[in-house]
Amino acid sequence: MAKVAVELEQARARRREDGAPGRTTPRVIADGENWTVADVVCTCGPQDHPYEERHSRSTIAIVLAGSFQYRSTAGHALMTPGSLMLGNQGQPFECGHQHGEGDRCVSVWYDPDYFERLAADGGARGSDVRFRVPRLPQLRSVSRLVALAGAGAVGADAMSWEEFAVTLAVRAVKLAAGVPSSGNSLPLNAEARVTRAARTIDRDPGAALRLGQLARQANLSPYHFLRTFRCLTGITPHQYVLRARLREAASRLATGTEKVLDVALDCGFGDVSNFNRAFRCEFGVSPRAFRASTGM
Repeated sequence: MAKVAVELEQARARRREDGAPGRTTPRVIADGENWTVADVVCTCGPQDHPYEERHSRSTIAIVLAGSFQYRSTAGHALMTPGSLMLGNQGQPFECGHQHGEGDRCVSVWYDPDYFERLAADGGARGSDVRFRVPRLPQLRSVSRLVALAGAGAVGADAMSWEEFAVTLAVRAVKLAAGVPSSGNSLPLNAEARVTRAARTIDRDPGAALRLGQLARQANLSPYHFLRTFRCLTGITPHQYVLRARLREAASRLATGTEKVLDVALDCGFGDVSNFNRAFRCEFGVSPRAFRASTGM
């Protein structure tokens, strides 16, 4: 997402210019009686120690840009754009940036009783109202919510954050209940290699990046790179590239007035018909309908 990533880079540049340590800065976008939405920018990098905290409320954070390592009592996960960080009220956690600097998320915090009520109303029962996994990977079923979060973070109008928070909670609980726990058996150097590859994609999603090229950068064979990338991110490199391009396109449609054709070509799609099909498949609506729904 161009504007999201640009604003993150500006924050990182200011930190480097000031010579200050990295820090996490939340900006409340919207709140209600039982929920809060914040745009959270983190400028920490490999030089900063991982910080340990405790989730004060039930938490779902959508990663918009950057990457980081997230560890909680539910497990360890690599967080990349499009994935959802999950946290239960009272749960200790740690975030680190061993392999890259900075990230940006839209975090939604829920009062525990309200969150449990939403989960129950959505069909969750018993232990399913608490997250048993630390993350949801990039999934098509949350792509529209990720795109809306990115547009809302940079000021798109016509955004009902309360409706967004309710929908996100129910969707995340249902999906997390069906995600198997990870054994976290991959070595740390595999995580570093995949992080570098993901950040290469995120810097320019429209570039012509091939599996062999990314594998060489990671110093792995194509087979082992594909297996490792899928294990750590939850999707294949091709799916990662495609979804990065579609999130970029959705952000530009929601926040600008460019023609759909220009957006499609700039984001790496060869023609507008392929773009329209991929966009509708990912977000459930056409590019023009998506733009109309976000108020542009």
